[in-house]
Amino acid sequence: MAKAVTLSDIAERVGVSTVTVSKALSGQKGVSEEMRQRIIALAEEMGYSRVSSAKMKPVQTESYNIGVLIREMYLGKYNSFYLSMYQLLAACAVERGSFTLMEVISRDMVESNSMPKLVQERKVDGLIVLGGISQSYISYLKEHVKIPTVFLDFIGEDLGEDYVISDSFYGGYYLTKYLFSKGHQKIANVGTVGATSSITQRYLGYEMALLEHGQKVKKEWVIDDRYLESGEVDEALMVLPQDMPTAFFCNCDMTASRFAKVLEAAGYRIPEDVSIVGYDNYLLPGSYEIGITTYEIDMKGMSERSIALLEKKLRGKRVHPGVSIVTGHFVEKESVREIRT
Repeated sequence: MAKAVTLSDIAERVGVSTVTVSKALSGQKGVSEEMRQRIIALAEEMGYSRVSSAKMKPVQTESYNIGVLIREMYLGKYNSFYLSMYQLLAACAVERGSFTLMEVISRDMVESNSMPKLVQERKVDGLIVLGGISQSYISYLKEHVKIPTVFLDFIGEDLGEDYVISDSFYGGYYLTKYLFSKGHQKIANVGTVGATSSITQRYLGYEMALLEHGQKVKKEWVIDDRYLESGEVDEALMVLPQDMPTAFFCNCDMTASRFAKVLEAAGYRIPEDVSIVGYDNYLLPGSYEIGITTYEIDMKGMSERSIALLEKKLRGKRVHPGVSIVTGHFVEKESVREIRT
């Protein structure tokens, strides 16, 4: 009996990869129409049977176009964290043979439940939603977008989705415990609770550390840093309390650097008079004069986890939905002074 023609046989004749042949014969994107017709004609000439090919072991290396959605509010002049995260996602995808396309989601798109153009025009095989987004828009995407999706750096209400996050709760808890270990008993939180899931989790870590030390949260020690609707950070919101703390836990390094300027404008020196800590270990050069003690996010690890998870879903492998936590690590710098009573 004659040997069945395989994808590899066709690929060798044409001089392309088996992935290209598979895409051409199955009608997938990523192959020029001229090449597609050439491959189809050769497959028919060689007597290739698509039925028999279904029994073959699937190709393990596949190339995908991955869409990355980022809200416009995260791309302000002080905040390039998510652009850096996108660059890591893109690099990770290329290493695995895939490619990324970014689309900025405006406030109007969220409020009007507008479909991303990458999805409308069928340019991507899967999506990564980077940064927090409203639950109503997540529900809209889930209902209308029928391609695999992973949510990165936030948690929504739907436990049936896939989320990849940093350990914000533990990071907030650890940093606050660190301030207690340095003798501080009056510790405030800087970050608008509810603005994002990450900020809220870091606040809850702060609150747990206070409770373990027999303290209750003081309302005036929970200081806003950004507007809930726009997400814009504004130093005008950072009002210093009358009962002045000796230390401040800030929800990110960018907020910490801007809050430090508020403190200095009021006559306080860091760390001689007050201490501050941040979160993420991501700060633009020249943002502040001294190093801010922080909890570094493993951005590369989160990017790799997200791409790997999405590709697994794209290959049709079973994935149990849930939250994937990528642990960071503590980084001690110069912004905290030890005090003893």
